[in-house]
Amino acid sequence: MKLHLITFILLIIGGLNWLLVGAAGWDIGALFGGSINTVSRIIYIIIGLAAIYEIVAHKSNCRACTSSSPATM
Repeated sequence: MKLHLITFILLIIGGLNWLLVGAAGWDIGALFGGSINTVSRIIYIIIGLAAIYEIVAHKSNCRACTSSSPATM
């Protein structure tokens, strides 16, 4: 369950990064990596792996998907 929480937080960070790139042209990866492309690439790879994990493990981790009744919004 902790891995799900970590990957979910990384996906939130990734989504906010894309929002900032699209709206303001500001990149979180460049902030932490600066001109060193390796650090930025590692950040993006970790967030991408988090997304893959969530795609694969979503059905077993999501309370709305595993409940017998449909989720209400």
